[in-house]
Amino acid sequence: MVRGPIRRWKGYGKPQRAELYFRWSLYLVAWIMLPINLLATASGVQLQGTAPAARTGLVLSLASVLVTLRAYRTSLDHYLGRPGNHRRWLITSAALTVAGSWTVLLLGPSSDGLSPHPGPPFTAVITAGLVGATAGPTGVGLRWPWALLTGTVLLLLIAPAMLLAGVGFGTTTGWLVGSLVGTVVLIASCRSFAWVTAIVWELDAAREVQSRLAVAEERLRFSRDLHDVMGRNLTTIALKSELAVQLARRGRPEAADQMAEVQRIAQDSQREVRDVVRGYRTADLHAEAIGARAVLRSADIACEIDLGEHADGLPLPVQSVLGWVIREATTNVLRHSEAAHCLIRLRREDGRAVLELENDGVPEVPIPSQGAGTGLRGLRERLALHDGELTVPAAAPGTFRMLAAVPL
Repeated sequence: MVRGPIRRWKGYGKPQRAELYFRWSLYLVAWIMLPINLLATASGVQLQGTAPAARTGLVLSLASVLVTLRAYRTSLDHYLGRPGNHRRWLITSAALTVAGSWTVLLLGPSSDGLSPHPGPPFTAVITAGLVGATAGPTGVGLRWPWALLTGTVLLLLIAPAMLLAGVGFGTTTGWLVGSLVGTVVLIASCRSFAWVTAIVWELDAAREVQSRLAVAEERLRFSRDLHDVMGRNLTTIALKSELAVQLARRGRPEAADQMAEVQRIAQDSQREVRDVVRGYRTADLHAEAIGARAVLRSADIACEIDLGEHADGLPLPVQSVLGWVIREATTNVLRHSEAAHCLIRLRREDGRAVLELENDGVPEVPIPSQGAGTGLRGLRERLALHDGELTVPAAAPGTFRMLAAVPL
């Protein structure tokens, strides 16, 4: 079912909405150049009357807008650390600006001071628009020094065309200074849009990290509380059981009372554990990976974990089920092998999240962890709820390898 723009907007998070706002603000900067060039062309044709230059200017203005939109998009993606070939579009925009400026200026009217309407021709305004169309994406896609250098070089490459078109040296110099100031302002403005967009994403990532740390801290608190509660109850049960044994050996009737008390404490402990654990039946992918590394290293097992760059972008149910896979795999390594090295790797493949786990130190005798254990059977059931699957492919002798795949 096709989702409308309003439903899509409501489905976006705050960082996505902020990025969409700033992205379209940059696109608007590109479109603003078109009406400016149209007005300059209309007034220039009326006053200075040059149809070929006007038609060429309109075509170049439209082509510049289309190229600039693509350059803004790829440059912003590059600034945000996403893959894309932004340099190709920046080079295309710069080449179009230089070639188009030379064409329009040489086809347009001259300004020799003898015409009834002296001053810079309307083609100079179109040229300034072309320069601005290149300066904006350059400020987003390149670092400050390189962006300023690129804008300055473009202006110096266009200046000879103005002189050849008959524009005076003073007018050309003024145009260069004014265009340079405008280029600096445009580069700073567009780069500020990109900077704010990146800050929004960084703040969102920091909030996610803070939430994850809060969850990890809560898990630690839960483990401490559970240890305190169960440690106390189990100690009481042990003491009362020992007392009941001594009383029973002496033939004292109080032994039955002590065993009844043990039964009551055991039932209360069971209820308390059930209530506490009920809220902790989910597994966090990052927390489980960190926990697996700590547990394995404490057992003198070298653990290599690579969750990739896009683990945070996986759906939460997928992260949870993969966290359970890491937990069970860690248990298998500790119980059923004498491993010295363990590998946990997460990747995306054909629209699926694939978690690969491999360890050495597996004995030659078949063990339950190689496919028939209850733990792996439980993982298969969990994965099946998400249309995923768990496979144990053939591996080198002494090595156990497991693949868990969940569609995205």
